Amino acid sequence: MKLHDLHPRSGARQPRKRVGRGISAGQGKTAGRGTKGQKARTGAGGKLYRQGGNLPFYRRLPFMRGFTNFRRATWNEVNLSSLAGFKAGAEVGPESLAEAGLLQDTRFPIVLLGMGEVTAPLKVRVHRVTRGARTKVEAAGGTVELIEAQAPQA
Repeated sequence: MKLHDLHPRSGARQPRKRVGRGISAGQGKTAGRGTKGQKARTGAGGKLYRQGGNLPFYRRLPFMRGFTNFRRATWNEVNLSSLAGFKAGAEVGPESLAEAGLLQDTRFPIVLLGMGEVTAPLKVRVHRVTRGARTKVEAAGGTVELIEAQAPQA
């Protein structure tokens, strides 16, 4: 078999039907659309979401209403209770938190929340910290350093 022997199966390729070209063409006058009515007109079908009197689909769905900000800031939330595994004097930063498996996504900045207690003095480096969490870390003898947040490459 050679390239010039290849051809499509019989019936696979059909010539385009030219409609509305007079009575001798076989598809003249109404061109297979029947007579009158919405489907016989050009541009028929109405609007994309029109449903002929029913409440449109997109208005029936409550979760589609409103505005979703796709540039919303996403944070890795770390509570003080999850810092219990770190030794006294340890430096807790994005790298050590990622190694400990405490981050959902390493691309996003880290916020330290004040739920729980911390007993060991830690050097904490995060992008954001709540007032209560800072108070608890400093009361235990540790320090909190804020680092610059970078835009995620999502």
